[in-house]
Order: sequence, then structure tokens, then C-alpha cells
Amino acid sequence: MKKVTMKDVAKEPAVSALFTGDVSRQNVLDPNDSSNFNFGIVSFSAGSRNKFHKHSGDQILIITEGTGTVATDDESLTVHQGDVVVIPAGENHWHGAPDATAMAHITVTVKGSQTEQTEA
Repeated sequence: MKKVTMKDVAKEPAVSALFTGDVSRQNVLDPNDSSNFNFGIVSFSAGSRNKFHKHSGDQILIITEGTGTVATDDESLTVHQGDVVVIPAGENHWHGAPDATAMAHITVTVKGSQTEQTEA
């Protein structure tokens, strides 16, 4: 059993070509531990988001704060605190807070899942 207290988890800038704007990340679990999944919180300031990408494994997003967007090549959803979105492996998508409000979400992927930036 392991307990994590979020105020003790460092919030670090999410520096990557995948992100636009001010995005930060808290890695709840060390990606190098023996867990079977990756688990973190990503916070998007108003006007920030990630670019189109896909994962080699399924992704679960649990919206914890604010209002944002999760979009695929064919669909765009407005998401709010309390919403859960399941993105199947290989589905081209982006998510974030492209409008006037910030948004944060928990992200869960299987350990070893690879992320590939794609075109829209």
C-alpha cells in the first residue's frame, strides 16, 4: 500500500514540443517504480493545450478542475470537473484549456505506453 499526499508532490513545468502555453505536471507515481500504470496530474492554464497525439495504450482522463476540451479528428467534447474520458489506444486526439478557463486532469496510461505527436 502507498499513500501520496498531493501537496507533497512537486508541480513542475511540462516542457515538451507537445504542449502550447503554460502547462504543469505532477507525477503522482514515479515512472520508474514497479506500478503497472503511469498516473499524474496535468494542469493547463487558460489558453494552453497539447497538440494532436496518440498513445500506444488506452488513456483515461479524469477532469479535476475547470473546463476544457478533449478532441479527436472527428469530435470535440467540452469537459468539466468530474467528467471522465476514455481515449482508446491509437486514437488521434488533443486535450487542454484552449479558451478562457484553466483545466486540470488526472491522466492514467498503462506503463510503457508511448506517445506520438501527430498531425490533425
